[in-house]
Amino acid sequence: MPGLTAIARMFCVSAFILTFWNAAGLAQENTAPQTASPGALPVAPQATPPKPQLEHYTPQDYSKAAKPFPSMLAPYQPRHVPAPNLKNTARIEQLLRDGKLYLSMDDAVALALENNLDLVLARYNLNIADTDLLRARAGSNILGVNTGVVQNTPGGGVGGLSGTVGSGTGGTSVAAGGAGSGTNGLVSSTLGIGAPIPSFDPVLTGTLQMDRAYNLSSSALSGRAVTNNNTGTANVSYQQAFHTGTNFSVGFNNAHVTTNSPLSALSPTLNSGFQLRVTQEILQGFGFLPNTRFIRIAKNNREISDVAFRLQVITTVDQIENLYWNLAYAFENVRVQQEALAFAQKTLSDNEKAVQFGTLPPIQVVSARSTVASNQQALTVAQTNLELQELLMKNALSRNLEDPNLAGAQVIPTSSIQLPAQEPVVPTQDLINDALQHRAELAESRIDLTNRDINIKTVRNAMLPSLALYGYYGGSGLGGSLSPNAIFCPSSSGICINQNRIPSQFLNGSVGYGGTFSQLVDSTAVDKGLGVTLNIPILNRTAQANQVRAELEFRQAQVRLQQLENQVRIEVRNAQFAVQQNRASVDAAQAAVTLARQTLDAEQKKLEAGVSNPTAVLQMQSSLTTTESTLVSAMAAYEKSRVELDRATGLLLENSAIIVEDAQRGEVTHMPKVPIVAPSPNAPAQTANPGASQQ
Repeated sequence: MPGLTAIARMFCVSAFILTFWNAAGLAQENTAPQTASPGALPVAPQATPPKPQLEHYTPQDYSKAAKPFPSMLAPYQPRHVPAPNLKNTARIEQLLRDGKLYLSMDDAVALALENNLDLVLARYNLNIADTDLLRARAGSNILGVNTGVVQNTPGGGVGGLSGTVGSGTGGTSVAAGGAGSGTNGLVSSTLGIGAPIPSFDPVLTGTLQMDRAYNLSSSALSGRAVTNNNTGTANVSYQQAFHTGTNFSVGFNNAHVTTNSPLSALSPTLNSGFQLRVTQEILQGFGFLPNTRFIRIAKNNREISDVAFRLQVITTVDQIENLYWNLAYAFENVRVQQEALAFAQKTLSDNEKAVQFGTLPPIQVVSARSTVASNQQALTVAQTNLELQELLMKNALSRNLEDPNLAGAQVIPTSSIQLPAQEPVVPTQDLINDALQHRAELAESRIDLTNRDINIKTVRNAMLPSLALYGYYGGSGLGGSLSPNAIFCPSSSGICINQNRIPSQFLNGSVGYGGTFSQLVDSTAVDKGLGVTLNIPILNRTAQANQVRAELEFRQAQVRLQQLENQVRIEVRNAQFAVQQNRASVDAAQAAVTLARQTLDAEQKKLEAGVSNPTAVLQMQSSLTTTESTLVSAMAAYEKSRVELDRATGLLLENSAIIVEDAQRGEVTHMPKVPIVAPSPNAPAQTANPGASQQ
């Protein structure tokens, strides 16, 4: 069938032209703008470790579709999502020396930014939000974003607003869900409801079909008992919607038919036609706002994801600093208990000698042995607690503990608390203003309000009737040849075809595809028109319910924002009070330690002068041990309260010189600098920040 072959060739050419047009449009869219310490902590061995080798990081932007050029198959092939890298970064190797992990506070924070699995989980939320933006640009509804804070780091308790802090990946909103932290009890919301949005992705449709049919006839006029019809069809169409509520479509249809019917004047017959149609919504679905609502919400949700990731970084850093001070307290407590046990053992030895010489009654030995046993128990508890804190710290700072060197390493904290000479006095209102400006939870809630404001406008538009204005223009063409099976008049059969009624071009020979195509564009057979489609819901109850509910949810979100602001104010005041109280506790504990040391010294002098007894000395030593342990605990609580104040005001990252982009990449390029922290006395400067990059 040479005619059908010509149609197939034209079909392929038309498909290629429309595909090229589509690709050019996509390319244009993609380029559019849119020292006070109770005891000296250990000093790390003096060594200059090499700069950690940063992992190669290739950012992935999942908000952009695969381009059809140079590979036209790229949009139809699955994109590769790399498997998670569960290996620890090189930085941790630089801190391992002689089977020990020498860890400063800055090192701990840097390792957490690179390795903590809570942050690894949270990074995926950023890419997930990108996919929602890609869906929205195609005209699809969005699936929502994760805004919950992950707190799967054992031992890393943290404060915060109970409505935004949870475990797991948290806060997954469904459907058009927005911030995912809406009022408790609402399983879904009106966010995203509105006029139907057509697909903004152009659609190219093609049909190529060959059909052979044998038809039995019972009519005396058919001329044959069995009629054979062979039909070849080649159709192609292109359809696309625009942000203004406009729909554009163009179709090009071709049919090639051969028949042995004597009543058909032409065989083969070539029918071609095209139609260009434009439809514009006038009321419901008119304009950019209702048609781009998913894009706007998806962009806002992407911003919410950035804020939520920042909140995750704050939470993780808060956890790590609390873990570090727990470790430092456990380390110092072991030292205190070791000193107490050593003193008790020495006292026991002295008492045993004194009993042998008859200068002390045997009951003093029994008393000293009881004290040794009690101190041994306290030391065992302190040592096991230290081992637990080391395990919790290593788990929080690594992606896995499969490395036996890391798993078996003892963690040595090399930072100590540097108490300011005087506690800085900052007006409470200034702290509250900082919190209202910087708290991530409030930023999330405000962006969510913006989404709900967009939603109110779209549901109001959806209350209008649907009125669509459309226009179309098309044409058709006819080609082919006179059928050799046709019966032309005059004929003896009595049934014939009058040749005078056959178009003249067919009498002079065949009309090929070129002639047929020319008829499409020279207005030989034009099909054009205008029309209006009106759809009026009589009661419109669904739209009314959606509009009222959207307004109610917006008001509810306003109340929720005010509630969060009130909670933030309370948190700031509570954190400020805690700093003041814990600083007073530190001062009191320091005074108690000084008194206990002087009292013990005086009691020992009395014992040497023979006016006291070993039991009294042991009691004074026990009192000193208790006060030293209390001081260590008070200083750890003070530093934790400082961290909590920074978290409550939303300035934890800024005050610690932490760059969120480093956490997003999982590569620390600028070393953190946690305030009110100093290296151990005589510690080499490089051990506090091993491998820190140049600023």
